[in-house]
Amino acid sequence: MTRPPHRTPRPVRAAAVPVLLGAVLAGLAGLTGCGTTGGTASDDGNAGETGAGPRTEVTVEPIEPARRVTGPDGTAVTTDAEPRRVVCLVALCDDMLTELGIIPVATNSALLAHPDFLGPEKAGKVPVIPGGFLAPEVEAVLSHKPDLVIGLGDTHGKLAPALKGATVFWPVQPEKWEDSVGYLRALAALTGRTERGEAAEKRFRAKLAAAEEKPSGKTALIVYGSDENFGVATPGTDVAAGLFPKISRYPWKSRGVEGSYSLEEILAREVDVLFVETLSFGDSDGKLSEKLAGNPLWSRIPAVANGRVHEVNSEVWAKGRGTRSLGVVLDEATAALR
Repeated sequence: MTRPPHRTPRPVRAAAVPVLLGAVLAGLAGLTGCGTTGGTASDDGNAGETGAGPRTEVTVEPIEPARRVTGPDGTAVTTDAEPRRVVCLVALCDDMLTELGIIPVATNSALLAHPDFLGPEKAGKVPVIPGGFLAPEVEAVLSHKPDLVIGLGDTHGKLAPALKGATVFWPVQPEKWEDSVGYLRALAALTGRTERGEAAEKRFRAKLAAAEEKPSGKTALIVYGSDENFGVATPGTDVAAGLFPKISRYPWKSRGVEGSYSLEEILAREVDVLFVETLSFGDSDGKLSEKLAGNPLWSRIPAVANGRVHEVNSEVWAKGRGTRSLGVVLDEATAALR
């Protein structure tokens, strides 16, 4: 995939950007939809309060095997038998399969190479679907004789007609961690891996509840991008960012397609801890934090001045969105926010 064209300055996670970059961010980083429109960092209500909202329930309801399930978005999927040959077109699929003890027959995500998933050696044995995330080749997908293909609804939904009759296509569209849990439960029911699904959900809920018990009073921020035209990850448009109001001060909200956050605004919010997701397009050409260092305002942000900038794995933080990825996010975020 080639490097995207120049973007308008400082786009919000789902802001108006050129078509290619917007599509990639919408798909790879879960940046679908516009979230809440309007508003500023100071009118975010509970999002700016430490540990806002009720505590997460740790009780897990039993999962029953099923041949027809309905995801959190209301989309139903039916298979004749428990699917075992699954092709993943979105990293959430790889995350869920790992939790259920299933290896996809093919993928177009690099998530599996992370040490908390399969690791580089085992992940290297999983075939990669050619065509990239935006345009996976249908012939390649079908060549693996999948029982089930899981993709992002607004990105891969256009493939559904070409797959019809040959396999089952399941479009997913997570917006918050509860959606991720809902999709995991549905896939556990569909594959018959109910005990594994329940165990994975319980691990994540327990981890989130524990983090909520000891929220940090520090102000956190997640920024993403490939160059100085960064974006801000906001709850409602980014699953990982949705965890942060419960474990820290996170006074950032989506401003819709026309909104953006400037470095001046970020500086005014006195950010204590910064998490940076470098999104690579083609050959990597350096970390986002290193590129932002060229702006004199960057060094004045407290997190930067105090050495509390953390470059994180974008495969996990921006793209994973499942319970295992979000567990890694919680581990790394709570450690950094102490």
